[in-house]
Amino acid sequence: MTTTSSDVTQPVPPDAPRARSAAPVVALAAGIAILVSSEFLPAGVLPTMARDLGISEGTAGLAVAATAIAGALTAPSIAMVLPRMDRRTLLVGLLVAAAVSNLAVAVAPGFIVLLLGRLVLGAAIAGYWSFAFAVGTYASPGRDHVISTSIALGVTVATIVGLPLGSLLADGPGWRWGFAAAAVLSLVSAAALARALPPVPAHPGAGLSMMRQALRNPRLVAGVALVVVVVLGNFVAYPFIRIAISTTSPGDGMWMLALWGLGGLFGNLAAGRFANRLRAVVTVAPLLLAGGLALTFLATSTPVMALAMIVWGFGFNMVPVATQLWVTRVERERTESALALQVTAFQVAITLGAALGGAVLDEYGVARVLLIGAVAAAVAAAGFGALRVPRG
Repeated sequence: MTTTSSDVTQPVPPDAPRARSAAPVVALAAGIAILVSSEFLPAGVLPTMARDLGISEGTAGLAVAATAIAGALTAPSIAMVLPRMDRRTLLVGLLVAAAVSNLAVAVAPGFIVLLLGRLVLGAAIAGYWSFAFAVGTYASPGRDHVISTSIALGVTVATIVGLPLGSLLADGPGWRWGFAAAAVLSLVSAAALARALPPVPAHPGAGLSMMRQALRNPRLVAGVALVVVVVLGNFVAYPFIRIAISTTSPGDGMWMLALWGLGGLFGNLAAGRFANRLRAVVTVAPLLLAGGLALTFLATSTPVMALAMIVWGFGFNMVPVATQLWVTRVERERTESALALQVTAFQVAITLGAALGGAVLDEYGVARVLLIGAVAAAVAAAGFGALRVPRG
């Protein structure tokens, strides 16, 4: 079973660019890295930010949840609101919106301004993530797995860098400087993207009609539901990863997280490398996630916990690449809508997973949280294994 560009992207017009330059792919990946780093910044500065704004840490935590909620609402709707806008212009505009959002947070006098800024950021992230893959395959035809891997790699880098960078800034010059820096980087990324990408016309059928037709594809809908399950399985546990690590290795949190990130880096690359075996990859990814969560649950020593972090990071970070390619394979003619639904699934699952995990943690402890995550990931693996992927 072979994956080709035509299998996973919208048809490429005759006048589409044929260059093999890496600039479009790098620019797209840098954009998503900056956006997702901005999303994770509050987690690293939460206590300081709450103190400065005169609110509780629980209220400040809504800054993270608001971003995901705004993203869940934006991803399926942005193509309906702007069906004909040139996609390069749209992506550049979303990065500029992210810059405005981060600047608003950096100067926020109170929680309301901060919350509004975070809502704008959520919309920017979801819109950018929904369109980046299709734009990349237009700018660099025939490199679908490279583009998907690069975008997911940007997310992984942001996951690794965002939290510790926020903590470092909170302990040093102050939490507002992190958001100011993110605003500047968003503008730099917007300029780089405008320079690296050619004009990218919207798909002729983009809009509400495309989304309705995509939702009539039962295999796509089933796959999107499974994306919710596997991502929920990760995020029911990931916010509490430091608590899980402390059960066996209380002084090793930072380097354990580094191992999780290292595993994630190789997971991204592996998913892209074996994209020609898509059904196997999309099944193995949640299975490895389940194994990593179960191993974290069972770990009684530092070496076992270290192995658990690598497996957990490897398995979960295969998921964005694998599912992005999967939804565009099962819905080839309406990839924008398919990707929007995948992004919505991620954002909904992040919000629900964190809420469920927090409730279970307070009542039953971190072991139960890990167990629920492992079961959810295993269910998703079984589901993807049972769904047929169209042949190339």
